[in-house]
Amino acid sequence: MNKNKKIIVLIIMLVFLMTGCTKQLKDADGKVVQDKKTKQVLIENVLCKPDALKDSYEKALEQKKLDYDKMYEEGDISKKEYNKKVKSILDIDKLPECTKISVVEGGYETFWTSVFVKPLAWVIVNVGKLLKNSYGLAIILVTLLIKIVLLPFTIKTLKQSENIQKAQPQLKKIEKKYANLNDQQSMMMKSNEMMAVYKKYKINPMSGCLISFIQIPLFFAFYEALYRLPILFENKFLGLHMGMTPLAAAGAGEWYYLILPILVGLVTYFSFKMNKNSLSGDQEKQMNMMFNIMIIMIFITSFSMSTAIIIYWVTNSLFTIIQNLLFKRSK
Repeated sequence: MNKNKKIIVLIIMLVFLMTGCTKQLKDADGKVVQDKKTKQVLIENVLCKPDALKDSYEKALEQKKLDYDKMYEEGDISKKEYNKKVKSILDIDKLPECTKISVVEGGYETFWTSVFVKPLAWVIVNVGKLLKNSYGLAIILVTLLIKIVLLPFTIKTLKQSENIQKAQPQLKKIEKKYANLNDQQSMMMKSNEMMAVYKKYKINPMSGCLISFIQIPLFFAFYEALYRLPILFENKFLGLHMGMTPLAAAGAGEWYYLILPILVGLVTYFSFKMNKNSLSGDQEKQMNMMFNIMIIMIFITSFSMSTAIIIYWVTNSLFTIIQNLLFKRSK
C-alpha cells in the first residue's frame, strides 16, 4: 500500500511539474533577468502589467530587441529567425492591469493555466483588493480558505493514518509469516489476510492518496500564481518586500529577512514530524533519514524563495500543525 501511494504521488508531481508554465525572462544571450533592487527574477509570461517593476521590464525588453537587431545585422541569425524572436518578445502594454485581471483574460491557454492558475490568481487579487491592497494578508486568507475547504478530506486521511497505526502489529505478523514464501498461492493467502485486516480497521488503501490528488495541483497552482502576479512583488507585508528573497536581502544588509528561512525550517520540521507514521526497525531509520534530508533541502531552498512564497508556505504548514494537534486532542 505504501509503495502504491508513493508511486501515485510521484506520478502526480511529475505531471504537474511538466505542465507548469512559468517562464523566466531572459536576455538575448539566454541569461535570466533580475530586478536590480529586489533581485527578483522577472517572469516573462506574467498575467498582468507590472507597475513598480515596469522600468526593469521595459529596459530588459528594449535591450533584448536591440540585441536581436545586432545579431541580424551581423548575420548571426536569418530573417526568419529574427522575425520569430522579435515576435516572441513580451508586450507589456497589451497586458491587463493587475487589479482588473480576469479569469478569461487572454483566452484559453492550457488546461493547467486556465483551470488552476488564472482562477487562483483572480481570487488572490480580489481578496487583496477587499483588504485595501494588503496582498500579503490575501495570501494568508486564501491559503486558509483552501485548507478549510479541504479539511473533510484531510480529516479522513488522518483517520486512515490512525487506523493504519492500529493495524500495524497484525500487518507486521502477516509480513513475517510470509517473509520467505514467494509462491503464487502464498502471495494470494497473504493478500487475503491483509485485506481482512484492512476491512477490520476500515482501511481503504487508496483513500490516503486522496488528499495528495487534491493538494498537489493546488500547491503548484498557488506557487505559479504567486510568481506570475507582479502586483504581489510590488507590495510589502509587515515591512517585508514580498519580492525580496532572504539571500538577496542579506546581501543588501537587511539581515532581519533571515528569520524567514528559520520559520520555514521550524514549521516544516514540526509538520513532517506530526504527519509521520510510526514504523519499526530499518523502516523507521529510512523514514527519519528521508525526512531530515527533505527538511534540510527545503530550508536551504527557502533562502531563494520570495517573501510571498514563504508567507504561503508558513501559513500552510502552521495550519497543518494546528489541525493535527486538534485532531489528536479530540482523540
